[in-house]
Amino acid sequence: MPSFLLRSAGLVGAVALIPAVSAALAAVDVDTYKELDQFMSVFERVRSEYVDKVDDQTLIRGAIDGMLASLDPHSSYLDARDFQNLRTQTEGSYGGLGLTVSLEDGAVKVIAPTEDSPSDRAGIKAGDYITHLDGQLIFGGTLDEAVDKMRGAPGTKIRLTLVRPGRDKPFDVTLTREIVRLKAVKWEIKDRVGIVNINSFSKTTGEGVRAALTAIDKAAGGRPLGYVIDLRSNPGGLLDQAIEVSDAFLERGEIVSQRGRETGDIERYFAKAGDLAHGLPVIVLVDSGSASAAEIVAGALQDQRRGLVMGETTFGKGSVQTLLQLTDDTALRLTTARYYTPSGRSVQEGGIRPDIQVPQLTDPDRKDRPRLREADLRRHLINEAKINDDVLEDDLKDDPRFTATTEQLEKSGVKDFQLDYAVNTIARLAAPGATPKLAAAESTQK
Repeated sequence: MPSFLLRSAGLVGAVALIPAVSAALAAVDVDTYKELDQFMSVFERVRSEYVDKVDDQTLIRGAIDGMLASLDPHSSYLDARDFQNLRTQTEGSYGGLGLTVSLEDGAVKVIAPTEDSPSDRAGIKAGDYITHLDGQLIFGGTLDEAVDKMRGAPGTKIRLTLVRPGRDKPFDVTLTREIVRLKAVKWEIKDRVGIVNINSFSKTTGEGVRAALTAIDKAAGGRPLGYVIDLRSNPGGLLDQAIEVSDAFLERGEIVSQRGRETGDIERYFAKAGDLAHGLPVIVLVDSGSASAAEIVAGALQDQRRGLVMGETTFGKGSVQTLLQLTDDTALRLTTARYYTPSGRSVQEGGIRPDIQVPQLTDPDRKDRPRLREADLRRHLINEAKINDDVLEDDLKDDPRFTATTEQLEKSGVKDFQLDYAVNTIARLAAPGATPKLAAAESTQK
Protein backbone atom coordinates (compact mmCIF):
# COMPACT_ATOMS: atom_id res chain seq x y z
CA MET A 1 0.00 0.00 0.00
CA PRO A 2 2.70 2.60 0.83
CA SER A 3 4.46 2.01 -2.47
CA PHE A 4 1.16 2.38 -4.31
CA LEU A 5 0.57 5.67 -2.60
CA LEU A 6 4.00 6.89 -3.57
CA ARG A 7 3.42 5.96 -7.20
CA SER A 8 0.00 7.58 -7.12
CA ALA A 9 1.40 10.74 -5.61
CA GLY A 10 4.08 10.77 -8.26
CA LEU A 11 1.56 10.30 -11.02
CA VAL A 12 -0.68 13.03 -9.64
CA GLY A 13 2.31 15.32 -9.32
CA ALA A 14 3.29 14.61 -12.92
CA VAL A 15 -0.24 15.25 -14.16
CA ALA A 16 -0.40 18.47 -12.17
CA LEU A 17 2.77 19.66 -13.87
CA ILE A 18 1.51 19.07 -17.42
CA PRO A 19 -0.52 22.31 -17.74
CA ALA A 20 2.37 24.40 -16.38
CA VAL A 21 4.91 22.75 -18.71
CA SER A 22 2.61 23.04 -21.71
CA ALA A 23 2.02 26.71 -20.94
CA ALA A 24 5.78 27.31 -20.73
CA LEU A 25 6.37 25.52 -24.03
CA ALA A 26 3.56 27.45 -25.63
CA ALA A 27 5.10 30.72 -24.48
CA VAL A 28 8.43 29.70 -26.01
CA ASP A 29 6.71 28.71 -29.25
CA VAL A 30 4.91 32.06 -29.41
CA ASP A 31 8.21 33.92 -29.06
CA THR A 32 9.83 31.72 -31.68
CA TYR A 33 6.98 32.25 -34.13
CA LYS A 34 7.24 35.99 -33.61
CA GLU A 35 10.93 35.84 -34.52
CA LEU A 36 10.16 33.72 -37.59
CA ASP A 37 7.52 36.26 -38.63
CA GLN A 38 10.16 38.95 -38.27
CA PHE A 39 12.54 36.91 -40.41
CA MET A 40 9.94 36.54 -43.16
CA SER A 41 9.25 40.27 -43.04
CA VAL A 42 12.93 41.02 -43.57
CA PHE A 43 13.12 38.38 -46.31
CA GLU A 44 10.20 39.92 -48.19
CA ARG A 45 11.54 43.46 -47.84
CA VAL A 46 14.98 42.47 -49.14
CA ARG A 47 13.70 40.50 -52.13
CA SER A 48 11.29 43.30 -53.11
CA GLU A 49 13.21 46.50 -52.28
CA TYR A 50 16.97 45.76 -52.37
CA VAL A 51 18.80 47.89 -54.95
CA ASP A 52 19.70 44.82 -57.04
CA LYS A 53 17.50 41.82 -57.67
CA VAL A 54 18.58 38.89 -55.50
CA ASP A 55 17.35 35.33 -56.03
CA ASP A 56 15.63 33.54 -53.18
CA GLN A 57 18.24 30.78 -53.02
CA THR A 58 21.00 33.30 -52.29
CA LEU A 59 18.98 34.90 -49.51
CA ILE A 60 18.06 31.59 -47.88
CA ARG A 61 21.65 30.31 -48.10
CA GLY A 62 22.83 33.53 -46.49
CA ALA A 63 20.31 33.09 -43.67
CA ILE A 64 21.45 29.50 -43.05
CA ASP A 65 25.12 30.50 -43.10
CA GLY A 66 24.44 33.35 -40.70
CA MET A 67 22.58 31.10 -38.27
CA LEU A 68 25.42 28.55 -38.16
CA ALA A 69 28.13 31.21 -38.04
CA SER A 70 26.54 32.54 -34.86
CA LEU A 71 27.29 29.23 -33.13
CA ASP A 72 31.01 28.48 -33.50
CA PRO A 73 33.73 28.53 -36.20
CA HIS A 74 33.31 24.85 -37.13
CA SER A 75 29.57 24.45 -37.70
CA SER A 76 28.56 25.04 -41.30
CA TYR A 77 26.18 24.14 -44.11
CA LEU A 78 27.70 22.14 -46.97
CA ASP A 79 26.21 22.61 -50.39
CA ALA A 80 27.01 20.21 -53.23
CA ARG A 81 30.45 21.71 -53.86
CA ASP A 82 31.37 21.94 -50.18
CA PHE A 83 30.22 18.35 -49.67
CA GLN A 84 32.41 17.17 -52.53
CA ASN A 85 35.38 19.14 -51.17
CA LEU A 86 34.96 17.42 -47.82
CA ARG A 87 34.95 14.05 -49.51
CA THR A 88 38.12 15.02 -51.37
CA GLN A 89 39.85 15.90 -48.11
CA THR A 90 39.09 12.54 -46.56
CA GLU A 91 39.26 10.28 -49.61
CA GLY A 92 40.75 11.65 -52.82
CA SER A 93 43.06 14.04 -54.60
CA TYR A 94 42.71 17.26 -56.57
CA GLY A 95 44.52 19.57 -58.94
CA GLY A 96 45.83 22.60 -57.11
CA LEU A 97 48.49 24.08 -54.85
CA GLY A 98 48.11 22.12 -51.61
CA LEU A 99 46.95 24.88 -49.27
CA THR A 100 44.58 24.89 -46.32
CA VAL A 101 43.19 28.41 -46.05
CA SER A 102 40.58 30.36 -44.10
CA LEU A 103 38.90 33.74 -44.45
CA GLU A 104 39.75 36.29 -41.76
CA ASP A 105 38.14 39.73 -41.95
CA GLY A 106 37.93 39.46 -45.72
CA ALA A 107 41.55 38.27 -46.13
CA VAL A 108 42.59 34.77 -47.22
CA LYS A 109 44.91 33.39 -44.56
CA VAL A 110 47.08 30.29 -44.83
CA ILE A 111 46.39 27.71 -42.13
CA ALA A 112 48.96 25.20 -43.38
CA PRO A 113 50.56 24.01 -46.62
CA THR A 114 50.16 20.33 -47.51
CA GLU A 115 53.46 18.53 -47.15
CA ASP A 116 55.38 17.98 -50.39
CA SER A 117 52.91 20.09 -52.37
CA PRO A 118 53.70 23.10 -54.63
CA SER A 119 52.92 25.53 -51.80
CA ASP A 120 55.10 23.63 -49.33
CA ARG A 121 58.08 23.47 -51.69
CA ALA A 122 57.72 27.20 -52.42
CA GLY A 123 58.11 28.01 -48.72
CA ILE A 124 54.59 29.31 -48.03
CA LYS A 125 54.03 29.41 -44.27
CA ALA A 126 51.10 29.22 -41.89
CA GLY A 127 50.02 32.77 -41.07
CA ASP A 128 50.78 34.17 -44.55
CA TYR A 129 48.05 36.27 -46.17
CA ILE A 130 47.22 35.86 -49.88
CA THR A 131 46.22 39.25 -51.27
CA HIS A 132 46.35 38.79 -55.07
CA LEU A 133 46.02 35.91 -57.54
CA ASP A 134 47.67 36.61 -60.89
CA GLY A 135 47.70 40.29 -59.96
CA GLN A 136 43.98 40.46 -59.14
CA LEU A 137 43.01 41.59 -55.64
CA ILE A 138 40.98 38.93 -53.81
CA PHE A 139 40.46 40.82 -50.54
CA GLY A 140 36.79 41.11 -49.69
CA GLY A 141 35.72 38.16 -51.84
CA THR A 142 34.48 34.80 -50.65
CA LEU A 143 36.69 31.89 -49.67
CA ASP A 144 35.06 29.68 -52.31
CA GLU A 145 36.00 32.17 -55.04
CA ALA A 146 39.63 32.22 -53.90
CA VAL A 147 39.83 28.42 -53.66
CA ASP A 148 38.29 28.01 -57.12
CA LYS A 149 40.93 30.31 -58.62
CA MET A 150 43.80 28.47 -56.90
CA ARG A 151 42.60 25.06 -58.03
CA GLY A 152 42.93 24.14 -61.68
CA ALA A 153 44.43 21.86 -64.28
CA PRO A 154 47.80 20.29 -63.37
CA GLY A 155 50.70 21.99 -65.18
CA THR A 156 49.14 25.45 -65.22
CA LYS A 157 50.80 28.31 -63.35
CA ILE A 158 49.46 30.91 -60.94
CA ARG A 159 51.11 33.86 -59.22
CA LEU A 160 50.34 34.48 -55.56
CA THR A 161 51.06 37.78 -53.82
CA LEU A 162 51.74 37.15 -50.15
CA VAL A 163 51.93 39.37 -47.08
CA ARG A 164 54.01 37.83 -44.31
CA PRO A 165 54.02 39.40 -40.85
CA GLY A 166 57.54 40.56 -40.09
CA ARG A 167 58.36 41.43 -43.71
CA ASP A 168 58.21 45.02 -44.87
CA LYS A 169 56.80 44.37 -48.34
CA PRO A 170 54.53 41.87 -50.07
CA PHE A 171 56.25 39.33 -52.31
CA ASP A 172 55.19 37.15 -55.23
CA VAL A 173 55.45 33.38 -55.58
CA THR A 174 54.69 31.61 -58.86
CA LEU A 175 53.47 28.04 -58.47
CA THR A 176 52.66 25.26 -60.91
CA ARG A 177 49.50 23.36 -60.11
CA GLU A 178 49.75 19.61 -59.81
CA ILE A 179 47.72 16.66 -58.59
CA VAL A 180 47.86 16.97 -54.83
CA ARG A 181 47.53 13.47 -53.50
CA LEU A 182 46.38 13.43 -49.94
CA LYS A 183 48.78 10.75 -48.71
CA ALA A 184 48.03 10.65 -45.03
CA VAL A 185 51.09 8.75 -43.77
CA LYS A 186 54.76 8.64 -44.74
CA TRP A 187 57.68 7.05 -42.93
CA GLU A 188 61.47 7.00 -42.87
CA ILE A 189 64.33 5.85 -40.67
CA LYS A 190 66.92 8.30 -39.38
CA ASP A 191 69.78 7.21 -37.13
CA ARG A 192 67.90 3.97 -36.33
CA VAL A 193 64.81 5.93 -35.25
CA GLY A 194 61.51 5.28 -37.02
CA ILE A 195 59.73 8.47 -38.10
CA VAL A 196 55.99 8.26 -38.84
CA ASN A 197 54.78 11.46 -40.48
CA ILE A 198 50.98 11.80 -40.31
CA ASN A 199 49.70 14.63 -42.50
CA SER A 200 45.95 14.20 -41.98
CA PHE A 201 43.39 11.84 -40.50
CA SER A 202 41.60 10.51 -43.55
CA LYS A 203 39.85 7.16 -43.80
CA THR A 204 43.13 5.26 -44.41
CA THR A 205 45.32 6.89 -41.75
CA GLY A 206 45.05 4.14 -39.14
CA GLU A 207 45.84 1.48 -41.70
CA GLY A 208 48.73 3.59 -42.99
CA VAL A 209 50.28 3.94 -39.53
CA ARG A 210 50.10 0.20 -38.88
CA ALA A 211 51.73 -0.47 -42.26
CA ALA A 212 54.42 2.14 -41.53
CA LEU A 213 55.34 0.52 -38.21
CA THR A 214 55.63 -2.88 -39.87
CA ALA A 215 57.75 -1.42 -42.70
CA ILE A 216 60.04 0.39 -40.25
CA ASP A 217 60.68 -2.81 -38.28
CA LYS A 218 61.48 -4.66 -41.49
CA ALA A 219 63.74 -1.93 -42.88
CA ALA A 220 65.55 -1.59 -39.55
CA GLY A 221 66.42 -5.28 -39.62
CA GLY A 222 64.71 -5.83 -36.30
CA ARG A 223 63.47 -3.05 -34.12
CA PRO A 224 64.44 0.63 -34.19
CA LEU A 225 65.56 2.58 -31.14
CA GLY A 226 62.12 4.18 -30.93
CA TYR A 227 59.59 6.16 -32.89
CA VAL A 228 58.81 9.80 -33.65
CA ILE A 229 55.18 10.54 -34.52
CA ASP A 230 55.26 13.79 -36.50
CA LEU A 231 51.89 15.57 -36.20
CA ARG A 232 53.10 19.08 -37.00
CA SER A 233 50.75 21.14 -39.20
CA ASN A 234 48.24 18.29 -39.11
CA PRO A 235 44.77 19.91 -39.22
CA GLY A 236 43.01 16.77 -37.98
CA GLY A 237 40.19 14.81 -39.58
CA LEU A 238 38.24 11.71 -38.64
CA LEU A 239 37.77 10.79 -34.98
CA ASP A 240 37.84 7.04 -35.57
CA GLN A 241 41.22 7.35 -37.28
CA ALA A 242 42.67 9.28 -34.33
CA ILE A 243 41.50 6.42 -32.11
CA GLU A 244 43.10 3.82 -34.41
CA VAL A 245 46.42 5.69 -34.47
CA SER A 246 46.49 6.05 -30.67
CA ASP A 247 45.59 2.38 -30.27
CA ALA A 248 48.62 1.37 -32.35
CA PHE A 249 50.92 2.72 -29.62
CA LEU A 250 48.90 1.74 -26.54
CA GLU A 251 48.48 -1.59 -24.78
CA ARG A 252 45.46 -0.57 -22.73
CA GLY A 253 43.58 2.37 -21.26
CA GLU A 254 41.25 5.12 -22.38
CA ILE A 255 42.10 7.06 -25.53
CA VAL A 256 39.48 9.81 -25.55
CA SER A 257 35.96 10.59 -24.38
CA GLN A 258 33.38 12.81 -26.01
CA ARG A 259 30.61 14.53 -24.11
CA GLY A 260 27.49 16.04 -25.59
CA ARG A 261 24.88 18.50 -24.40
CA GLU A 262 23.32 16.30 -21.71
CA THR A 263 25.16 15.24 -18.54
CA GLY A 264 24.90 11.54 -19.31
CA ASP A 265 25.78 11.87 -22.99
CA ILE A 266 29.30 10.48 -22.72
CA GLU A 267 31.14 8.07 -25.03
CA ARG A 268 34.50 6.60 -24.10
CA TYR A 269 36.97 4.90 -26.39
CA PHE A 270 39.60 2.44 -25.17
CA ALA A 271 42.73 0.85 -26.60
CA LYS A 272 42.78 -2.84 -27.48
CA ALA A 273 45.62 -5.09 -26.37
CA GLY A 274 48.68 -4.97 -28.63
CA ASP A 275 51.27 -2.17 -28.70
CA LEU A 276 52.65 -2.23 -32.24
CA ALA A 277 55.57 -0.05 -31.11
CA HIS A 278 56.72 -2.84 -28.72
CA GLY A 279 56.94 -0.50 -25.73
CA LEU A 280 59.86 1.37 -27.29
CA PRO A 281 60.32 5.12 -26.62
CA VAL A 282 57.87 7.36 -28.47
CA ILE A 283 57.99 11.11 -29.08
CA VAL A 284 55.03 13.03 -30.51
CA LEU A 285 56.04 16.17 -32.40
CA VAL A 286 53.42 18.95 -32.45
CA ASP A 287 53.14 22.65 -33.23
CA SER A 288 50.48 25.36 -33.42
CA GLY A 289 49.09 23.75 -36.59
CA SER A 290 48.39 20.40 -34.87
CA ALA A 291 44.63 20.35 -34.35
CA SER A 292 41.63 18.22 -33.50
CA ALA A 293 42.41 14.54 -34.23
CA ALA A 294 46.13 15.28 -33.93
CA GLU A 295 45.51 16.64 -30.44
CA ILE A 296 43.54 13.52 -29.51
CA VAL A 297 46.57 11.37 -30.31
CA ALA A 298 49.00 13.67 -28.51
CA GLY A 299 46.74 13.92 -25.46
CA ALA A 300 46.17 10.16 -25.26
CA LEU A 301 49.85 9.25 -25.39
CA GLN A 302 50.75 12.06 -23.00
CA ASP A 303 48.11 11.19 -20.39
CA GLN A 304 48.84 7.46 -20.61
CA ARG A 305 52.56 8.24 -20.16
CA ARG A 306 53.27 6.31 -23.32
CA GLY A 307 55.21 9.05 -25.05
CA LEU A 308 56.74 12.49 -24.69
CA VAL A 309 55.01 15.35 -26.45
CA MET A 310 57.58 17.72 -27.92
CA GLY A 311 57.48 20.98 -29.87
CA GLU A 312 55.00 23.83 -29.41
CA THR A 313 51.53 24.21 -27.91
CA THR A 314 48.89 22.83 -30.27
CA PHE A 315 45.96 24.59 -31.93
CA GLY A 316 43.36 23.93 -29.22
CA LYS A 317 40.33 22.52 -31.08
CA GLY A 318 38.53 20.35 -28.57
CA SER A 319 35.15 19.97 -30.28
CA VAL A 320 33.58 17.19 -32.31
CA GLN A 321 31.65 17.86 -35.52
CA THR A 322 28.99 15.43 -36.77
CA LEU A 323 28.09 15.32 -40.46
CA LEU A 324 24.30 15.27 -40.77
CA GLN A 325 23.33 14.53 -44.36
CA LEU A 326 20.30 16.54 -45.51
CA THR A 327 19.99 15.41 -49.14
CA ASP A 328 22.08 13.29 -51.50
CA ASP A 329 24.59 16.10 -51.98
CA THR A 330 24.11 18.52 -49.05
CA ALA A 331 24.86 18.17 -45.36
CA LEU A 332 25.06 20.00 -42.06
CA ARG A 333 28.37 19.94 -40.20
CA LEU A 334 27.36 20.60 -36.62
CA THR A 335 29.35 20.74 -33.40
CA THR A 336 27.72 18.09 -31.22
CA ALA A 337 30.25 17.32 -28.48
CA ARG A 338 33.49 18.23 -26.78
CA TYR A 339 36.27 15.69 -26.42
CA TYR A 340 38.47 15.07 -23.39
CA THR A 341 41.82 13.38 -22.89
CA PRO A 342 42.06 10.29 -20.62
CA SER A 343 42.80 12.46 -17.57
CA GLY A 344 39.65 14.50 -18.21
CA ARG A 345 41.35 17.52 -19.79
CA SER A 346 39.63 19.54 -22.46
CA VAL A 347 42.11 20.96 -24.97
CA GLN A 348 39.58 23.55 -26.17
CA GLU A 349 41.31 26.95 -26.41
CA GLY A 350 44.41 25.91 -24.43
CA GLY A 351 45.61 23.05 -26.62
CA ILE A 352 48.10 20.34 -25.67
CA ARG A 353 51.16 21.77 -23.97
CA PRO A 354 54.33 19.82 -24.80
CA ASP A 355 56.30 18.00 -22.13
CA ILE A 356 59.44 19.45 -23.70
CA GLN A 357 59.06 22.75 -25.52
CA VAL A 358 61.30 22.93 -28.56
CA PRO A 359 61.19 25.86 -31.02
CA GLN A 360 61.72 25.35 -34.73
CA LEU A 361 65.11 27.07 -35.01
CA THR A 362 65.45 26.20 -38.70
CA ASP A 363 62.47 28.47 -39.50
CA PRO A 364 63.94 31.98 -39.80
CA ASP A 365 60.51 33.67 -39.72
CA ARG A 366 59.20 31.88 -36.63
CA LYS A 367 59.46 34.90 -34.30
CA ASP A 368 57.60 37.30 -36.57
CA ARG A 369 54.91 34.92 -37.83
CA PRO A 370 51.78 34.92 -35.60
CA ARG A 371 50.57 31.57 -34.33
CA LEU A 372 46.89 31.18 -35.24
CA ARG A 373 45.02 29.03 -32.75
CA GLU A 374 41.44 28.17 -31.80
CA ALA A 375 41.36 30.89 -29.15
CA ASP A 376 41.96 33.47 -31.91
CA LEU A 377 38.83 32.47 -33.85
CA ARG A 378 35.65 34.43 -33.36
CA ARG A 379 32.85 32.72 -31.42
CA HIS A 380 35.04 29.78 -30.45
CA LEU A 381 33.70 27.53 -27.69
CA ILE A 382 34.83 28.57 -24.23
CA ASN A 383 36.70 26.05 -22.12
CA GLU A 384 35.31 26.66 -18.67
CA ALA A 385 37.87 24.31 -17.12
CA LYS A 386 40.83 25.96 -18.82
CA ILE A 387 43.98 25.98 -16.74
CA ASN A 388 46.36 28.90 -17.03
CA ASP A 389 49.76 27.56 -16.10
CA ASP A 390 51.64 30.66 -17.30
CA VAL A 391 54.01 28.68 -19.54
CA LEU A 392 55.13 30.97 -22.33
CA GLU A 393 56.87 29.80 -25.49
CA ASP A 394 58.81 33.06 -25.59
CA ASP A 395 60.72 31.87 -22.51
CA LEU A 396 62.57 29.48 -24.82
CA LYS A 397 64.80 32.30 -26.04
CA ASP A 398 66.93 32.05 -22.88
CA ASP A 399 67.22 28.24 -22.96
CA PRO A 400 70.86 27.36 -23.70
CA ARG A 401 69.75 24.34 -25.73
CA PHE A 402 68.07 26.57 -28.29
CA THR A 403 70.55 29.35 -29.00
CA ALA A 404 71.87 28.15 -32.38
CA THR A 405 71.02 30.31 -35.39
CA THR A 406 69.44 29.04 -38.60
CA GLU A 407 72.74 29.59 -40.41
CA GLN A 408 74.72 27.62 -37.83
CA LEU A 409 72.28 24.73 -38.00
CA GLU A 410 72.36 24.65 -41.80
CA LYS A 411 76.15 24.51 -41.75
CA SER A 412 75.99 21.50 -39.43
CA GLY A 413 73.51 19.78 -41.74
CA VAL A 414 70.38 20.25 -39.62
CA LYS A 415 67.41 21.12 -41.83
CA ASP A 416 64.64 20.42 -39.31
CA PHE A 417 65.71 21.28 -35.77
CA GLN A 418 62.62 19.93 -34.00
CA LEU A 419 62.84 16.58 -35.75
CA ASP A 420 66.59 16.40 -35.18
CA TYR A 421 66.10 17.14 -31.48
CA ALA A 422 63.43 14.44 -31.23
CA VAL A 423 65.64 11.83 -32.91
CA ASN A 424 68.53 12.64 -30.57
CA THR A 425 66.20 12.42 -27.57
CA ILE A 426 65.04 8.95 -28.66
CA ALA A 427 68.69 7.89 -28.87
CA ARG A 428 69.23 9.07 -25.28
CA LEU A 429 66.11 7.28 -24.04
CA ALA A 430 67.20 4.07 -25.78
CA ALA A 431 70.76 4.23 -24.40
CA PRO A 432 71.96 1.30 -22.24
CA GLY A 433 70.47 1.62 -18.77
CA ALA A 434 67.64 3.91 -19.89
CA THR A 435 64.09 2.75 -19.21
CA PRO A 436 60.69 3.95 -20.32
CA LYS A 437 60.32 5.55 -16.89
CA LEU A 438 62.91 8.07 -18.01
CA ALA A 439 60.24 9.52 -20.27
CA ALA A 440 58.10 10.47 -17.31
CA ALA A 441 61.11 11.99 -15.55
CA GLU A 442 62.15 14.04 -18.56
CA SER A 443 58.59 15.31 -19.00
CA THR A 444 59.11 17.62 -16.04
CA GLN A 445 61.95 19.45 -17.79
CA LYS A 446 60.49 22.58 -19.36
